[in-house]
Amino acid sequence: MSESLAHHRTDIRSKTALDRNATATPAELATGIETCDQAAGLSAIHDPGTGLVIWKRAFPLCLQRWIEQLDSACLPDLRVLVRPIDLRRAIEPKLDDCGTPPGDMRDLLIGDVVDLVTVFSKVAATDLVDVRLESISHDACWKFHRDCVEARFLTTYRGPGTEWVRPAQAEQALREQTDFNGPAEHVDVHDGVLFKGSCAGPGIGIVHRSPPIAGTGNTRLLLCLNKPSVTSPAPWSSAG
Repeated sequence: MSESLAHHRTDIRSKTALDRNATATPAELATGIETCDQAAGLSAIHDPGTGLVIWKRAFPLCLQRWIEQLDSACLPDLRVLVRPIDLRRAIEPKLDDCGTPPGDMRDLLIGDVVDLVTVFSKVAATDLVDVRLESISHDACWKFHRDCVEARFLTTYRGPGTEWVRPAQAEQALREQTDFNGPAEHVDVHDGVLFKGSCAGPGIGIVHRSPPIAGTGNTRLLLCLNKPSVTSPAPWSSAG
């Protein structure tokens, strides 16, 4: 194929895509699912056609084992609105209060959370990040739903990951809830997921839920990152 013909066909494909985007509704646009293996790939969430980005993260095996072996009563359970640069100072006392044992592994966990908060801060273009590191042993947010946010980042450090459905099955899952037998996906432990919520536009938002775990004996450790909102705590201050 000649170079000029190849360019001509590329131009046709580009024009077709532009024409399609011009006539599509917002809900139809934000249906793409992207996967990346580097933090930089999360920026794909800014594409109007992308509703979800899954980050297949590398994670230290030693830290994974430490988290899994922790007594569930010692798992972190905290929330703070903070700048990434202040996060370590903000959460170390809270980890002490939770009984999370100090040492190299806890330092690794804090470092990972700091890295993720820093990444989210840049992608979401926000100086302050609402950080929730939650210990969950019940059926929290068990219903399929769309989050009332522009975008949210989740990663599960322990236990089953967040369940979600592809846009084609979204309305069915919302309608049928526990009777939904359609295909469902889940985020693997330690992988990150950045998705759009309903505040990104009419009909936009990845439908998902927390996996039901009541009665299983499992305790999840979930990190949830958001931009500041009316439900956020007051910004953290070193003055206490």
